[in-house]
Amino acid sequence: MPTWPGTLPQKPDADGYTESPPDVVLRTQMDAGPPKVRRRSTAGPRPITMQMTLTLTEVQTLDDFFWTTCQAGALPFDWVHPRTQAAATFRWRSPPRYLGSDSDEGWLAELELEIVP
Repeated sequence: MPTWPGTLPQKPDADGYTESPPDVVLRTQMDAGPPKVRRRSTAGPRPITMQMTLTLTEVQTLDDFFWTTCQAGALPFDWVHPRTQAAATFRWRSPPRYLGSDSDEGWLAELELEIVP
């Protein structure tokens, strides 16, 4: 299984980091009364959105990692959870997006990932 490249930042920027608990509840609307609620599963993927400021070289490394190593996001990869620092397996939810930056040498990369339970 691929591993997050050591030449890329190991922590996201503080701004732009969001993490949500997995949605494991199923709601069924009844003919009358409140919806029926039950657990769908005991674990689900945990969505994470983050931003990283990258140099042009790091942008190329991230592109190579996504397109080649992870086969356009089809393969999961191992990395350290940015908040808990525990080892985790991640999947891509979408390709990386690059936004302009104030710095001539920096690009803002937006990553949408999920932690595999």
